[in-house]
Amino acid sequence: MNKITLSANGNENIRLDKFLSNYISTLSRTQIKQIILDGFVQVNESLVKPSSILEGSDIITYSIPEQDSVEDKLEPEHLNLNILYEDDHIVAINKPSGLLVHPGAGQSNGTLVNGLRNHFNKLSDYNGLMRPGIVHRLDKDTSGVILVAKDNSTHSALATQFEKREIMKEYFGITWGDWSQEEGEIIDNIKRKRTDPTSYQINKNGREAITFFKVIKSGVYTSEVVFYPKTGRTHQIRVHSASKNYPIFGDIKYGGGENKTKGFIPEISKKLIRSIKFFKRHALHAKKITFFHPVLKKEFSIKAPIPSDILLLQNDLKTINE
Repeated sequence: MNKITLSANGNENIRLDKFLSNYISTLSRTQIKQIILDGFVQVNESLVKPSSILEGSDIITYSIPEQDSVEDKLEPEHLNLNILYEDDHIVAINKPSGLLVHPGAGQSNGTLVNGLRNHFNKLSDYNGLMRPGIVHRLDKDTSGVILVAKDNSTHSALATQFEKREIMKEYFGITWGDWSQEEGEIIDNIKRKRTDPTSYQINKNGREAITFFKVIKSGVYTSEVVFYPKTGRTHQIRVHSASKNYPIFGDIKYGGGENKTKGFIPEISKKLIRSIKFFKRHALHAKKITFFHPVLKKEFSIKAPIPSDILLLQNDLKTINE
């Protein structure tokens, strides 16, 4: 398949599927929507929804698949899935850090969906064949609970709950700094950076983003915080936390890396640098998700235990903060 690259320059604020319909005359709007869902279209090297609104700096790449090529592209792979809950309609997985949820630019295997295809006979294709069962996402280095739908009806019902902001998510994070407030909310719009399409920033022209937070343990250098995102923007907690000068510990992309160790006495800086190098990711974990089961007709809360690497980091930072 030939890959075609387009620029969105001059086509700001229109839907991706509508934009592509102006360039692909051989496919209907419905067919264009399907190839987007099936992973044959990327914006800035990322999979997106057909309804995604383009920005002028966006780079769109696409290819038109041959028949049956979608299934061939997504290979089943054996992964040791940590299943927190399963019934005939829903699965909850405890995703480890370092695992991509679905294939993206430069990686077509070794993702959660490759493992899902190997483990389960039936998964929804509501979000396209390249994202079987995937109702929502977690960043690659964020660990924790993620929901998977086995059928389209359940998937649609859960997606509606997400859209209506009825699903409650709870994240545990370790941040830099001693927060000035014990609890509160961050309401700042988020938009993709023009200079780096893989990063996001606070921008009044961006999409609405709301995060509630509660500090559960304050320290001189780092704090433990529980985050409750009301909206689900990409990198939302990481961007919001960093915008208040309390970036997530180890989050190099948003200022939470070794640069934050500067300004302390040398002995402390050395210990903090050692902790970052040992930890090797950002300290954010999707701890709990609460939703209404559309088939069983009752509320569910599913928890993912704090992983061992964060527990070790907690103990390490405790000795530094004391």
